[in-house]
Amino acid sequence: MTEPAENAHFLPRSGMDVPRFAGIPTFMRLPYCPPEQAAPVEIAIVGVPWDGGTTNRAGARHGPRQLRDLSTMIRLVNQATGISPFRLARCADLGDAPVNPADLHDSLARIEGFFASLDTRGIVPLVAGGDHLVSLPVLRALARGRAPLAMIHFDAHTDFYDSYFGGFRYTHGTPFRRAAEEGLIDPARVVQIGIRGTAYDGEDVAWARAHGVRVVFIEELEDRGFRAIVEEARAIVGSHPCYVSFDIDAIDPAQAPGTGTPEVGGIPVLTAQRMIRMLDGLDLIGADLVEVSPPFDPSGQTAWVGVNLMFELLCVLARAVVRRRQAAG
Repeated sequence: MTEPAENAHFLPRSGMDVPRFAGIPTFMRLPYCPPEQAAPVEIAIVGVPWDGGTTNRAGARHGPRQLRDLSTMIRLVNQATGISPFRLARCADLGDAPVNPADLHDSLARIEGFFASLDTRGIVPLVAGGDHLVSLPVLRALARGRAPLAMIHFDAHTDFYDSYFGGFRYTHGTPFRRAAEEGLIDPARVVQIGIRGTAYDGEDVAWARAHGVRVVFIEELEDRGFRAIVEEARAIVGSHPCYVSFDIDAIDPAQAPGTGTPEVGGIPVLTAQRMIRMLDGLDLIGADLVEVSPPFDPSGQTAWVGVNLMFELLCVLARAVVRRRQAAG
């Protein structure tokens, strides 16, 4: 796969030219591109600084800013895979999606509209949350003309709860229940990896499984091994357009403590990286990394883990973009 000549403008600034601690921080030191000028962009890294769906420990609204700051350490080449995503696809930081911190439903509408505008121009999103409810409006935008989508979801929780606090149906624990009900995702092509911890009543898992979702608890992941689990996930997704959603609380809190709902006994970072690499070859149309909450980890360790996982996601997204570009002639 060769680098398109027009990619030169979209390469990150090198730490050999400008110190990594200098300049305006953008995702992975990419050029900032206003959304209205993003026509040449193929992959947009976008922040969604909003946690209006959080039910307990808020703070993920500050995630995109810290993720940007820590991402200045990302370099050009994935040494494990040889992939240089910035040379394969035109990538840029498009800033943050519009949100309304005082109105949940208005925020959902604003976020959906932003990503729908990108999708109509063929721009693939890599999203930095924000709490996990931000996945719902992104899925609404991407599912237009493609629904239902397949999804691979890394998380400690299913996020298939029905409601909270007497029937409130929109929280960071409910996005995929709503997405399934709205026909945005096909439950029979959804795989959830890393589920663990205590539960309210198990209704979320029971509903998901009854509708065909493949729920992989952390114990099964450990017993069978990550390769077998991801190969099964690939078979379930098949050639369907697929979205990848990664909640940072899938990672063990010893390595990523800065999140609102940590659960012990999670996925090691290296295992997560290797699982994402195995998604190469799927028809990936977008991805997110959510629930990084800087107030619970001022050191930035969690954000550093998060941006490295975002880089792994970017690598497989860039390969998917190249395949679609080549198929289109």
